[in-house]
Amino acid sequence: MTYLPSIQNDYWAYLLCSGILFAAVQLFYVFYFYTRFAFKRKKETLEEPKYPPVSVIIAARNESDNLYEHLPSILSQDYPNYEVIVVNNQSIDDSNWILTAFAHQFKQLKVVEISRSPHLKLGKKLPITLGIKAASYDHFVLTDADCQPLSAQWLKQVMSKLNTKQQLVIGYSPFTKTKGFFNKLVRYDNAWMGASAFSYALAGSAFKANGRNLSYSKELFQKVNGFKSHYAISPGDDDLLLQDALRFSKVNICEDPSSFVRSAAPATWSDWLRQKAKYHISSARYSFIKKVLLGIYPLSLILMWISFVALCMNINYLPFGASIFMGVIAIKWWLQGTCLNRLGEKKLMLFFPAWDLFYSILMPIVYYISERQKYYRW
Repeated sequence: MTYLPSIQNDYWAYLLCSGILFAAVQLFYVFYFYTRFAFKRKKETLEEPKYPPVSVIIAARNESDNLYEHLPSILSQDYPNYEVIVVNNQSIDDSNWILTAFAHQFKQLKVVEISRSPHLKLGKKLPITLGIKAASYDHFVLTDADCQPLSAQWLKQVMSKLNTKQQLVIGYSPFTKTKGFFNKLVRYDNAWMGASAFSYALAGSAFKANGRNLSYSKELFQKVNGFKSHYAISPGDDDLLLQDALRFSKVNICEDPSSFVRSAAPATWSDWLRQKAKYHISSARYSFIKKVLLGIYPLSLILMWISFVALCMNINYLPFGASIFMGVIAIKWWLQGTCLNRLGEKKLMLFFPAWDLFYSILMPIVYYISERQKYYRW
């Protein structure tokens, strides 16, 4: 058995060439996209950061428990001048009483009530629009009622990234860790989407924003006519707004751990499928080029595994093929694992190759199930 195989014009040679091609695609994605986030350095500046007045906007529907638990940390940020606008969207729980009590305690809290009506669409786009109309300031930070900032510096970190050239900032929102395989799966999904969103944004190909931690200017919101281009569908208040915003502004990211806001992870498969279905509806409206970019990675990954695992059955190609395969896996593990580590998911990083393959196979199945079961009906 020799290291370099004796190449012949047969099936095995074609399989080796295919595996090398798919491996090259994987390495291209890693080096072109993910190294930007993995090795991103914090820019040093001698200027004092500017913290303009900001309006925090929260669209809430039947979120009394979450408002009681998480709103105080949002109302207690170390920020010079800000307001918090909670749009209580047709709630039938105790949200109104809780918000009224908080409003007496925190003067920066403003409550917008939306009365129940069968004629109003569900979703966050109307509440967010009403919150923006009620805002006193020209910069907005959006989050959800079930989110809790990991530090009192959350607003400062996010707003330090907003400027005239980059009028939209995407942040990260980790899921709470609990026991069990399902929690690890949804946390990997969330962390992988976050790392990909940051990496693609740094490469100038932003595709996803996170409505749990998002900031943009009033000027930009007006330029894109709010949610007008996609108001007919319920989801998309974050990533479809981002797609429209790219015509007028560059996108910045906020990767500092003190800027993260934690939220509860989906507790059941049904909850997670419903969440993924919303993303699938939005992603269907991405540009063709972005769909191709996002689809090539998992497809080439699966085909790379198939090619090199099949080559293991031929002793002539085994050493050379295994060396290429293991080298690519090691590089991906190092670079993409570093991205996960930067998002605080060190334990998921330890088993990255297995998660990477499993996730690429699982996502088409999740998409199929969510479509068949109509999980997108809010």
